[in-house]
Amino acid sequence: MKIIAYSYTDPLLEVAPDPLMWGWEIDSVYQDLGERQQLRQLLEDCKEEPANYLLIRRLAELGDSVEEVCDRILDLESLGIQMITTESAAYHQTPLQLLQEIQSRQRSDRIRQGHAQRRLKASPAPGKAPYGYRRGKDRYILDRSAAPVVKDFFEQFLLYGSLRGAVRYLEKKYAKKISASTGQRWLTNPVYRGDTAYKNGEILSDTHAAIVSREEAAQIDRLLRRNRRLPPRTASANRSLAGLVVCGECQSPMTITRVTASRKPGEYLYLRPTKCFKQPKCRAISYQEVLEQTIERICQDLPRAVATVNVPNMDGIKGTITHEIAAKQDILAQLPTLTENGILDSETAQLRAYKLRTEISQLQSRMASLPPVDLQAIAQAVSISQFWLDLSESERRFYFREFIRQIEINRQDSSWEIELVFIF
Repeated sequence: MKIIAYSYTDPLLEVAPDPLMWGWEIDSVYQDLGERQQLRQLLEDCKEEPANYLLIRRLAELGDSVEEVCDRILDLESLGIQMITTESAAYHQTPLQLLQEIQSRQRSDRIRQGHAQRRLKASPAPGKAPYGYRRGKDRYILDRSAAPVVKDFFEQFLLYGSLRGAVRYLEKKYAKKISASTGQRWLTNPVYRGDTAYKNGEILSDTHAAIVSREEAAQIDRLLRRNRRLPPRTASANRSLAGLVVCGECQSPMTITRVTASRKPGEYLYLRPTKCFKQPKCRAISYQEVLEQTIERICQDLPRAVATVNVPNMDGIKGTITHEIAAKQDILAQLPTLTENGILDSETAQLRAYKLRTEISQLQSRMASLPPVDLQAIAQAVSISQFWLDLSESERRFYFREFIRQIEINRQDSSWEIELVFIF
């Protein structure tokens, strides 16, 4: 008994399957990529030495139209070959059902091929352009009235690290109302960074004019990662210690309470536990006193903590990635010449260019995720108490969260002291 297998792969839609995927003792495996030369070879070989069974994933792989598929089925049946499909139950279907399945599959493939052709040309995905852009002939173009609004939104987020604060800023300055979830999508949308993302998860870099630079995008990603560690809504709180302080006795998060005296100007701020299980409950502590001690401790403890961190050689890592990007860009620049000289056909060159551009995009993402500055140098710069005292509360909030994961208050009878837990 002779068993053979056949597969057809459209290089625009998928990669060729592993020849060992069949899980049978196969005598011969025929694989086509883009054209069906191996299918013709299969038929020629079976005329000389017929096979008993042909394994195939789907009957639709036998041709580009229903007529071609039917002709190939008749050719195989005339040679006495029994077909076994592994991804559809063809042997349980009526001829009409089988025809409908083939038509549906080929219609789906044609739609996917159209989308794939758009990806090869780095054209935008179907659908409405994101706010701030308009659809051009083959790429997004800036909407001159809306792009400045988006740019201002990003700048506000970069300045204060607060998503809800940036959303409120848009409504106040431009009367542009968006939800926090929409703002979150803006911050993570590759389109605003000059890239085009597709439903298959792949991203092409530098396909159109960007609203935010690569450096700004990297900082946005760092701020979003940092804010995810904080309790809900504290990322946009007015006070710099919001979301950072925990009671060492009951391990309860501490919230900021504002108290005003009757007929007296000014207000008093306290930190009190929100979920204290002790009786009597842990008492509230002056916000200003905790703030002053936090500044004192960060100036003392931060340089020592940074000195113990094993920081990798960022310059070396960035140099390696930069070299890889340059090498791929050099290959990309050679493709038009290879096509003109007949070494590559246009379709192969387009596929190679698309693969190179996605690889470049991945390398740029790796580069953006690396720390942007020397941690030891910045630790020395911020270890001066006057630096912190000169900042506003919102600015202090921004910098505290760059270094501090948690502030723990340890109580000792009538006194207390704080312990800082750094993010590294």
